[in-house]
Amino acid sequence: FYSCLVLHVGLSCKLEKKKIKKINRCDYKIRKQAKSLGTCISARTDRITGTNARFSTYTWEEVQKHTKSGDQWIVVERKVYNVSQWVKRHPGGLRIIGHYAGEDATVKHSTSIHLLVDVTIEDCICYDFTFVFSQAALVEDFRALRERLEAEGCFKTQPLFFLLHLGHILLLEVIALMLVWYFGTGWINTAIVAVLMATAQSQAGWLQHDFGHLSVCKSSRWNHLVHKFVIGHLKGASAGWWNHRHFQHHAKPNVFKKDPDVNMLNMFVVGKVQPVEYGVKKVKHLPYNHQHKYFFFVGPPLLIPVFFQFQIFHNMVSHGLWVDLVWCISYYVRYFLCYTQFYGLFWAVILFNFVRFMESHWFVWVTQMSHIPMNIDYEKHQDWLSMQLVATCNIEQSAFNDWFSGHLNFQIEHHLFPTMPRHNYWRAAPHVRALCDKYGVKYQEKTLYGAFADIIRYNTHLKSHGFTFKKSFCSELFLYNMKQH
Repeated sequence: FYSCLVLHVGLSCKLEKKKIKKINRCDYKIRKQAKSLGTCISARTDRITGTNARFSTYTWEEVQKHTKSGDQWIVVERKVYNVSQWVKRHPGGLRIIGHYAGEDATVKHSTSIHLLVDVTIEDCICYDFTFVFSQAALVEDFRALRERLEAEGCFKTQPLFFLLHLGHILLLEVIALMLVWYFGTGWINTAIVAVLMATAQSQAGWLQHDFGHLSVCKSSRWNHLVHKFVIGHLKGASAGWWNHRHFQHHAKPNVFKKDPDVNMLNMFVVGKVQPVEYGVKKVKHLPYNHQHKYFFFVGPPLLIPVFFQFQIFHNMVSHGLWVDLVWCISYYVRYFLCYTQFYGLFWAVILFNFVRFMESHWFVWVTQMSHIPMNIDYEKHQDWLSMQLVATCNIEQSAFNDWFSGHLNFQIEHHLFPTMPRHNYWRAAPHVRALCDKYGVKYQEKTLYGAFADIIRYNTHLKSHGFTFKKSFCSELFLYNMKQH
């Protein structure tokens, strides 16, 4: 079976290489087309030394007007780009770059993998654009910090770290299968097997996260290829689906209508603004005034086995992600070949969903302990560092916390430097904290116990948000009835 698996992986690698070569050829064509598509404009009228070039004059308010579909401008490295047409060809998807329409995307471009604006539209120069943010000095110091961390080798990967991590995931999978092989399908043994499998799935989730951020291999080609293997064959999910969701989350964390992670599928109303908005607009898909009662029955247990499971397959089929679908199917073939011979089809399905149930709790508590208690609001057009710090917090470092959370206890550093290998977050943390102290930006760090307690306490906030919704809903309804009478 494993020889067949190796053959399958080898063939898939060849297919993936051909696909990537084709994508690279398409990217080259895009670069050529892009130069003729957009119009690059300067932020102020001036002559470039040694040339006769002259640019139009645009105020920052004018740039901010171009934010709608079909009319989008962005600013990168003091250059203003009209990406209205090119946005459709953006490798990260039109939503990612669309979230920064009318904004300065300079730091986002240099610190993340999402805004691939190396496809230049016109090589023109804008002179002084430091008035974009009120804390221009902070922006410049953050750029200097990134350059310093690069010089110190914080963006260099230790391959052995990730090989050992992959090895311990495969070891957990083998131990789980061997336990069933030798000790049978009793309840106690099955419970142990389920815990081992859920641990392997959770750790594989952190590993695919590393490859998805292109933070492991030097070549993006190999990052993408291994990412598909880990998330597809080891987890049964889609790389394309994950990229689409997660890149938006990093681009605009905790921002309504831009971060999919706070898109609660109309099941909850969160923050200070959304409950009032839903109440005024009479949007009531569920009894939100009781959302604090059903959160722990709907959120953590059902996110992966129900919501994500449906989204993954729907996304692969609707967007034609057939390579992802093949990788995903290979996971299910491997799982059912291994476990139906011991449990039968029915109980193998039950075991599968129980593992997903436990993994879902692990995933939700780890990822949301750094986000849900933080500020959730609509777009505030903040600079990169301030936007990330207001939406994220850290959990104190320990060997267990690092392993348990996949180093996402360093959420601040991860959000500021998404392509940094996670084993280097601890090196960047003191520098980031010092920069935040210098400019009075709040840098939050909690204990693991305190972070879990905040999620539980957040249930009280959900109750308050539900009450706000009901108050807004009823008051508007009362005023409407009064007008009718």
